[in-house]
Amino acid sequence: MSYKVQVEPSGHEFSVESGETILDAAIRQGINLPYGCRNGFCGDCLATLATGQVDYPNGIPPVMVDDQNGECYICQATPTTHVTIEVKEIAQSKDIPIRTMPCKIDRIERLNDDVIRLYLKLPEGERLQFLAGQYLNFVLQDGTKRAFSIANAPHDDDFIELHIRHVSGGLFTDVLFSGMEEKTIMRIEAPLGSYYLREESSKPIILMGGGTGFAPLKGIIEHAFQIGIQRPMHLYWGVRAKSDLYLPELPQQWASKYSNFTYTPVLSEPDAGWSGKTGWVHEAVIEDHPDLSGHEVYMSGPPPMIEAGKEAFLSHGLAGEELYSDSFEYGAAATKQKTGT
Repeated sequence: MSYKVQVEPSGHEFSVESGETILDAAIRQGINLPYGCRNGFCGDCLATLATGQVDYPNGIPPVMVDDQNGECYICQATPTTHVTIEVKEIAQSKDIPIRTMPCKIDRIERLNDDVIRLYLKLPEGERLQFLAGQYLNFVLQDGTKRAFSIANAPHDDDFIELHIRHVSGGLFTDVLFSGMEEKTIMRIEAPLGSYYLREESSKPIILMGGGTGFAPLKGIIEHAFQIGIQRPMHLYWGVRAKSDLYLPELPQQWASKYSNFTYTPVLSEPDAGWSGKTGWVHEAVIEDHPDLSGHEVYMSGPPPMIEAGKEAFLSHGLAGEELYSDSFEYGAAATKQKTGT
Protein backbone atom coordinates (compact mmCIF):
# COMPACT_ATOMS: atom_id res chain seq x y z
CA MET A 1 0.00 0.00 0.00
CA SER A 2 1.30 3.46 -0.85
CA TYR A 3 -0.04 6.97 -0.41
CA LYS A 4 0.51 10.19 -2.32
CA VAL A 5 1.94 13.28 -0.67
CA GLN A 6 1.29 16.66 -2.26
CA VAL A 7 3.68 19.46 -1.23
CA GLU A 8 2.49 23.04 -1.30
CA PRO A 9 3.26 25.65 -2.48
CA SER A 10 5.70 23.85 -4.85
CA GLY A 11 3.10 21.42 -6.19
CA HIS A 12 5.55 18.50 -6.03
CA GLU A 13 4.03 15.08 -5.49
CA PHE A 14 5.64 11.83 -4.37
CA SER A 15 4.61 8.43 -3.02
CA VAL A 16 5.16 6.97 0.44
CA GLU A 17 5.25 3.23 0.96
CA SER A 18 3.49 1.56 3.85
CA GLY A 19 5.42 2.13 7.10
CA GLU A 20 7.72 4.71 5.49
CA THR A 21 7.98 8.21 6.91
CA ILE A 22 7.16 11.21 4.75
CA LEU A 23 10.72 12.50 5.09
CA ASP A 24 12.39 9.19 4.20
CA ALA A 25 10.22 8.93 1.09
CA ALA A 26 10.99 12.53 0.12
CA ILE A 27 14.76 12.01 0.49
CA ARG A 28 14.55 8.77 -1.49
CA GLN A 29 12.86 10.60 -4.37
CA GLY A 30 14.95 13.76 -4.32
CA ILE A 31 12.39 16.11 -2.77
CA ASN A 32 14.31 18.54 -0.54
CA LEU A 33 12.16 19.02 2.52
CA PRO A 34 13.64 20.67 5.64
CA TYR A 35 14.91 18.55 8.53
CA GLY A 36 17.48 18.50 11.29
CA CYS A 37 17.80 15.39 13.42
CA ARG A 38 15.44 12.94 11.66
CA ASN A 39 14.51 11.58 15.10
CA GLY A 40 11.71 13.89 16.24
CA PHE A 41 13.80 15.92 18.69
CA CYS A 42 14.61 19.20 16.93
CA GLY A 43 11.35 20.24 15.28
CA ASP A 44 12.99 21.48 12.07
CA CYS A 45 10.77 19.24 9.93
CA LEU A 46 7.48 20.76 11.13
CA ALA A 47 4.91 21.00 8.33
CA THR A 48 1.27 21.98 8.14
CA LEU A 49 -0.99 19.00 7.50
CA ALA A 50 -3.50 20.59 5.14
CA THR A 51 -5.42 17.44 4.21
CA GLY A 52 -5.32 13.78 5.15
CA GLN A 53 -4.15 11.88 8.20
CA VAL A 54 -0.84 10.61 9.56
CA ASP A 55 0.28 8.21 12.26
CA TYR A 56 3.42 7.98 14.42
CA PRO A 57 4.36 4.27 14.63
CA ASN A 58 7.38 4.99 16.85
CA GLY A 59 5.37 7.08 19.29
CA ILE A 60 4.63 10.78 19.49
CA PRO A 61 7.75 12.83 18.57
CA PRO A 62 9.32 14.46 21.64
CA VAL A 63 8.88 17.97 20.23
CA MET A 64 5.23 17.51 19.34
CA VAL A 65 2.58 19.16 21.45
CA ASP A 66 -0.63 18.66 19.51
CA ASP A 67 -0.92 17.36 15.97
CA GLN A 68 -4.66 18.03 16.03
CA ASN A 69 -3.87 21.67 15.25
CA GLY A 70 -2.94 20.70 11.72
CA GLU A 71 0.79 20.18 12.30
CA CYS A 72 2.91 17.14 11.59
CA TYR A 73 6.56 16.23 11.99
CA ILE A 74 7.48 14.61 8.70
CA CYS A 75 10.57 12.78 9.98
CA GLN A 76 8.32 10.55 12.11
CA ALA A 77 4.90 10.79 10.42
CA THR A 78 3.65 7.98 8.17
CA PRO A 79 0.53 8.69 6.09
CA THR A 80 -2.61 6.65 6.61
CA THR A 81 -4.35 8.44 3.70
CA HIS A 82 -3.28 10.60 0.80
CA VAL A 83 -2.06 13.85 2.34
CA THR A 84 -1.24 17.44 1.45
CA ILE A 85 1.45 19.21 3.47
CA GLU A 86 2.47 22.84 3.44
CA VAL A 87 6.20 23.43 3.91
CA LYS A 88 8.94 25.44 2.20
CA GLU A 89 11.24 23.20 0.18
CA ILE A 90 15.01 23.59 0.13
CA ALA A 91 15.82 25.12 -3.26
CA GLN A 92 19.19 26.80 -2.69
CA SER A 93 22.10 26.51 -0.29
CA LYS A 94 20.95 29.66 1.52
CA ASP A 95 17.75 27.86 2.49
CA ILE A 96 19.68 25.51 4.81
CA PRO A 97 20.84 26.99 8.14
CA ILE A 98 24.58 26.72 8.84
CA ARG A 99 25.18 24.83 12.08
CA THR A 100 28.18 24.35 14.36
CA MET A 101 28.19 20.99 16.10
CA PRO A 102 30.48 18.34 17.56
CA CYS A 103 31.26 15.15 15.70
CA LYS A 104 33.29 12.01 16.28
CA ILE A 105 35.81 10.47 13.90
CA ASP A 106 34.15 7.10 13.49
CA ARG A 107 36.80 5.53 11.27
CA ILE A 108 39.79 6.36 9.11
CA GLU A 109 40.60 4.46 5.90
CA ARG A 110 43.88 4.77 4.03
CA LEU A 111 43.02 4.91 0.31
CA ASN A 112 46.55 5.34 -1.03
CA ASP A 113 49.88 6.81 0.10
CA ASP A 114 48.56 10.34 0.59
CA VAL A 115 44.74 10.15 0.74
CA ILE A 116 42.53 9.01 3.59
CA ARG A 117 38.78 8.61 3.82
CA LEU A 118 37.34 10.00 7.03
CA TYR A 119 33.90 9.04 8.34
CA LEU A 120 32.40 11.49 10.81
CA LYS A 121 29.52 10.62 13.13
CA LEU A 122 27.27 13.30 14.59
CA PRO A 123 25.82 13.01 18.11
CA GLU A 124 22.97 10.58 18.61
CA GLY A 125 19.79 11.98 17.14
CA GLU A 126 21.54 14.53 14.91
CA ARG A 127 21.69 14.66 11.10
CA LEU A 128 23.27 17.20 8.76
CA GLN A 129 21.12 18.45 5.90
CA PHE A 130 23.14 19.57 2.89
CA LEU A 131 23.10 19.75 -0.89
CA ALA A 132 25.23 17.40 -2.99
CA GLY A 133 28.62 19.05 -3.53
CA GLN A 134 28.73 21.32 -0.47
CA TYR A 135 31.55 21.39 2.10
CA LEU A 136 32.22 21.74 5.82
CA ASN A 137 34.77 23.45 8.02
CA PHE A 138 36.64 21.82 10.86
CA VAL A 139 36.80 24.46 13.60
CA LEU A 140 40.08 23.96 15.42
CA GLN A 141 40.84 24.81 19.05
CA ASP A 142 42.58 28.08 18.15
CA GLY A 143 39.57 29.16 16.08
CA THR A 144 41.16 28.53 12.68
CA LYS A 145 39.24 26.51 10.13
CA ARG A 146 40.05 23.80 7.61
CA ALA A 147 37.57 23.09 4.83
CA PHE A 148 36.82 19.79 3.09
CA SER A 149 34.19 18.75 0.58
CA ILE A 150 31.46 16.33 1.62
CA ALA A 151 31.86 13.18 -0.46
CA ASN A 152 28.60 11.39 0.31
CA ALA A 153 25.17 12.14 -1.14
CA PRO A 154 22.45 13.73 1.04
CA HIS A 155 20.33 10.58 1.21
CA ASP A 156 23.26 8.59 2.63
CA ASP A 157 23.69 10.60 5.82
CA ASP A 158 24.45 8.09 8.59
CA PHE A 159 28.04 9.37 8.36
CA ILE A 160 29.74 12.37 6.76
CA GLU A 161 32.39 11.17 4.33
CA LEU A 162 35.53 13.21 3.54
CA HIS A 163 38.50 12.50 1.27
CA ILE A 164 41.62 14.21 2.65
CA ARG A 165 44.99 14.52 0.95
CA HIS A 166 48.14 14.81 3.04
CA VAL A 167 49.77 18.20 2.50
CA SER A 168 53.46 18.16 3.40
CA GLY A 169 54.02 20.66 6.21
CA GLY A 170 50.32 21.13 6.80
CA LEU A 171 49.81 20.95 10.56
CA PHE A 172 46.23 19.71 10.36
CA THR A 173 46.81 16.96 7.79
CA ASP A 174 50.08 15.98 9.49
CA VAL A 175 48.07 15.22 12.64
CA LEU A 176 45.34 13.42 10.68
CA PHE A 177 47.85 11.13 8.97
CA SER A 178 50.19 10.47 11.87
CA GLY A 179 48.48 11.01 15.19
CA MET A 180 44.71 11.30 14.88
CA GLU A 181 42.80 8.41 16.42
CA GLU A 182 39.34 7.08 15.78
CA LYS A 183 36.73 8.32 18.30
CA THR A 184 38.44 11.75 18.49
CA ILE A 185 35.89 14.53 19.02
CA MET A 186 36.01 17.42 16.55
CA ARG A 187 33.85 20.47 15.87
CA ILE A 188 32.43 21.23 12.44
CA GLU A 189 30.58 24.08 10.75
CA ALA A 190 28.25 23.04 7.91
CA PRO A 191 26.86 23.01 5.31
CA LEU A 192 28.76 25.62 3.33
CA GLY A 193 29.22 26.70 -0.27
CA SER A 194 27.25 27.38 -3.42
CA TYR A 195 28.77 24.45 -5.32
CA TYR A 196 25.99 21.89 -5.65
CA LEU A 197 24.02 20.02 -8.28
CA ARG A 198 21.43 22.13 -10.13
CA GLU A 199 18.68 19.55 -10.33
CA GLU A 200 16.24 21.60 -12.40
CA SER A 201 18.46 21.71 -15.51
CA SER A 202 18.00 19.35 -18.46
CA LYS A 203 21.47 19.88 -19.98
CA PRO A 204 24.16 17.17 -20.28
CA ILE A 205 26.62 17.29 -17.39
CA ILE A 206 30.41 17.24 -17.58
CA LEU A 207 32.21 16.71 -14.27
CA MET A 208 35.95 17.34 -14.02
CA GLY A 209 37.97 16.58 -10.89
CA GLY A 210 41.63 16.87 -10.05
CA GLY A 211 43.00 14.68 -7.23
CA THR A 212 40.65 14.81 -4.23
CA GLY A 213 38.43 17.08 -6.29
CA PHE A 214 36.75 13.74 -6.95
CA ALA A 215 35.12 14.00 -3.49
CA PRO A 216 32.31 16.52 -4.14
CA LEU A 217 31.77 15.05 -7.60
CA LYS A 218 31.18 11.66 -5.98
CA GLY A 219 28.43 13.19 -3.85
CA ILE A 220 26.88 14.94 -6.85
CA ILE A 221 26.96 11.80 -9.01
CA GLU A 222 25.50 9.52 -6.34
CA HIS A 223 22.75 12.05 -5.67
CA ALA A 224 21.97 12.25 -9.39
CA PHE A 225 21.63 8.46 -9.54
CA GLN A 226 19.46 8.43 -6.42
CA ILE A 227 16.92 10.92 -7.78
CA GLY A 228 16.84 9.32 -11.21
CA ILE A 229 18.50 11.98 -13.38
CA GLN A 230 18.64 10.60 -16.93
CA ARG A 231 20.62 13.30 -18.74
CA PRO A 232 24.14 12.29 -19.83
CA MET A 233 26.92 12.62 -17.25
CA HIS A 234 30.61 12.35 -18.16
CA LEU A 235 33.21 12.28 -15.38
CA TYR A 236 36.85 13.18 -16.08
CA TRP A 237 39.25 12.48 -13.20
CA GLY A 238 42.72 13.93 -13.65
CA VAL A 239 45.67 12.74 -11.56
CA ARG A 240 49.41 12.26 -11.98
CA ALA A 241 49.73 8.48 -11.91
CA LYS A 242 47.40 5.50 -11.80
CA SER A 243 47.91 5.04 -8.04
CA ASP A 244 46.39 8.51 -7.49
CA LEU A 245 43.01 7.19 -8.65
CA TYR A 246 42.29 6.30 -5.05
CA LEU A 247 38.86 4.70 -5.60
CA PRO A 248 39.44 3.25 -9.08
CA GLU A 249 36.64 0.68 -9.08
CA LEU A 250 33.85 3.05 -8.03
CA PRO A 251 33.42 5.14 -11.23
CA GLN A 252 33.90 1.99 -13.28
CA GLN A 253 31.00 0.41 -11.38
CA TRP A 254 28.86 3.47 -12.07
CA ALA A 255 29.66 3.27 -15.78
CA SER A 256 28.67 -0.43 -15.85
CA LYS A 257 25.41 0.15 -14.00
CA TYR A 258 24.13 3.42 -15.50
CA SER A 259 23.82 3.85 -19.26
CA ASN A 260 23.84 7.66 -19.03
CA PHE A 261 27.21 7.77 -17.20
CA THR A 262 30.66 7.79 -18.82
CA TYR A 263 34.03 7.79 -17.04
CA THR A 264 37.42 8.94 -18.35
CA PRO A 265 40.54 8.88 -16.12
CA VAL A 266 43.39 11.13 -17.31
CA LEU A 267 47.04 10.79 -16.23
CA SER A 268 49.47 13.71 -16.53
CA GLU A 269 52.50 11.48 -15.76
CA PRO A 270 51.30 8.13 -17.12
CA ASP A 271 52.61 4.81 -15.88
CA ALA A 272 54.30 2.44 -18.29
CA GLY A 273 51.66 0.52 -20.17
CA TRP A 274 48.87 3.05 -19.57
CA SER A 275 46.56 3.06 -22.61
CA GLY A 276 44.07 5.67 -21.47
CA LYS A 277 43.97 9.45 -21.82
CA THR A 278 47.11 11.41 -20.94
CA GLY A 279 47.96 15.07 -20.46
CA TRP A 280 45.91 17.78 -18.77
CA VAL A 281 42.40 16.82 -17.81
CA HIS A 282 40.72 19.94 -19.23
CA GLU A 283 42.30 19.20 -22.62
CA ALA A 284 40.77 15.72 -22.54
CA VAL A 285 37.36 17.32 -21.99
CA ILE A 286 37.83 19.62 -25.00
CA GLU A 287 39.07 16.76 -27.16
CA ASP A 288 35.84 14.83 -26.51
CA HIS A 289 33.52 17.86 -26.40
CA PRO A 290 34.83 20.60 -28.71
CA ASP A 291 31.45 22.37 -28.59
CA LEU A 292 30.31 22.87 -24.99
CA SER A 293 27.30 25.04 -25.77
CA GLY A 294 24.27 23.39 -24.24
CA HIS A 295 26.27 21.69 -21.45
CA GLU A 296 26.74 22.17 -17.70
CA VAL A 297 30.23 21.79 -16.25
CA TYR A 298 31.12 21.06 -12.61
CA MET A 299 34.83 21.15 -11.81
CA SER A 300 36.68 20.76 -8.53
CA GLY A 301 40.35 20.55 -7.68
CA PRO A 302 43.52 22.68 -7.53
CA PRO A 303 43.37 26.33 -8.69
CA PRO A 304 45.58 25.89 -11.81
CA MET A 305 43.22 23.22 -13.11
CA ILE A 306 40.18 25.39 -12.34
CA GLU A 307 41.66 28.42 -14.11
CA ALA A 308 42.78 26.43 -17.14
CA GLY A 309 39.41 24.73 -17.38
CA LYS A 310 37.48 27.97 -17.09
CA GLU A 311 39.45 29.64 -19.90
CA ALA A 312 39.24 26.60 -22.18
CA PHE A 313 35.58 25.81 -21.62
CA LEU A 314 34.32 29.36 -22.09
CA SER A 315 36.30 29.63 -25.32
CA HIS A 316 34.60 26.46 -26.55
CA GLY A 317 31.05 27.70 -26.19
CA LEU A 318 30.17 27.03 -22.55
CA ALA A 319 27.88 29.69 -21.09
CA GLY A 320 29.41 31.34 -18.02
CA GLU A 321 26.31 30.70 -15.93
CA GLU A 322 26.62 26.95 -16.62
CA LEU A 323 30.12 26.68 -15.13
CA TYR A 324 30.33 25.70 -11.44
CA SER A 325 33.66 25.38 -9.67
CA ASP A 326 35.15 24.37 -6.34
CA SER A 327 38.79 25.44 -6.00
CA PHE A 328 41.04 23.68 -3.48
CA GLU A 329 43.88 25.71 -1.98
CA TYR A 330 46.55 23.37 -0.62
CA GLY A 331 49.20 24.74 1.69
CA ALA A 332 50.79 24.49 5.09
CA ALA A 333 48.39 27.00 6.62
CA ALA A 334 45.75 27.37 3.94
CA THR A 335 42.10 26.61 4.16
CA LYS A 336 40.40 25.40 1.03
CA GLN A 337 38.89 28.33 -0.82
CA LYS A 338 35.44 27.79 -2.28
CA THR A 339 33.96 29.36 -5.37
CA GLY A 340 30.69 28.75 -7.13
CA THR A 341 28.27 30.46 -9.45
